[in-house]
Amino acid sequence: MPRDVPALSRIPGVFDKLKAAGRKALIPFITAGDPDKASTVPIMHALVTAGADIIELGVPFSDPMADGPTIQRSSERALKHGTSLKDCLAFVREFRARDEVTPVVLMGYANPIEAMGYDAFAAAAALAGVDGVLVVDYPPEESVELTGKLRAAGIDSIFLLSPTSLDQRMEEVAHLASGYVYYVSLKGVTGAAHLDLTEVARKIPLIRSHVKLPIGVGFGIRDGATARAVASISDAVVIGSRLVQEIEASPPGQAAANVGALVAEIRRAMDAQA
Repeated sequence: MPRDVPALSRIPGVFDKLKAAGRKALIPFITAGDPDKASTVPIMHALVTAGADIIELGVPFSDPMADGPTIQRSSERALKHGTSLKDCLAFVREFRARDEVTPVVLMGYANPIEAMGYDAFAAAAALAGVDGVLVVDYPPEESVELTGKLRAAGIDSIFLLSPTSLDQRMEEVAHLASGYVYYVSLKGVTGAAHLDLTEVARKIPLIRSHVKLPIGVGFGIRDGATARAVASISDAVVIGSRLVQEIEASPPGQAAANVGALVAEIRRAMDAQA
C-alpha cells in the first residue's frame, strides 16, 4: 500500500538481500504511458514476475537530452496519450496495491518536478510509494534542495556518473546520493551499441573508491551475454532501450508478455554468472 508517512526506501534492503545471496540487481527501465496508460502497471508487474529487482519508471518529457531515438519515441507516444507526472505517481500507487516490496525509481527531467514544486512532489511521491528519484538534468550542485526534500520523505536520490566524470564530481555525488549510483557506461545516448566492457571494468573500482553505494551500469546493454558480463563487475544491470524496443514492436496487448519474456532471459543469464 502507499505510505502515509515517510519511511525508509526499499532500495538498500534489496541490495543487501542480493549481496547475501551472491546475486546482482536487474533494473529494467520503461517509459510510463508507453504504449498506452493502461499497459504501464501490467508491464511493471510483468517485469517483477520475470525477475526485476528494481523498476526505473521513466517520466515522459518532450525535450530529453540523454535519451536516444528509441526512448525518445516512447516519450512521444506517452505524451500523445497525455501522460503526466501526476499520472506516473498514480501508476506507482496502482502498482503498490499488489506489490509492496519492489522498489520503484522515477527517472526523468527537472521541468515537471519544478512545475509541481519540490515540496508537493516529495510528498506525493512518498504517498504513492516511490523509493528513488533520478533527475537526468540536475547535476549535484543544483540538487541540494530537492535531495533534502526527498530525504526527509524517505526517498533516495539517484545520480548519474559517466566515463568523463572526474574525481571531484564523484565526491559531489557521494555526498548527496543514496540508494545506488547509475554509471552511464559509454559516451552518447541511450540505445548505443558500442559498450566497452574493458573500460567499464577499469572505471568501476575508481568509482568505488569515492562512492560507497551499489553501482548500477546501463547504456548499451542489449542481451543476456552483455548483462552477464556487466553483472560480473558491478552491483546492478540497468537495461532500457532494448525493452522499449520490445514494447514498440509488440502487437496490441502483447507488450507485457513480450517484455517479461526478455527480462526473464536476461535474469537467467545474469544468475548464471554467479
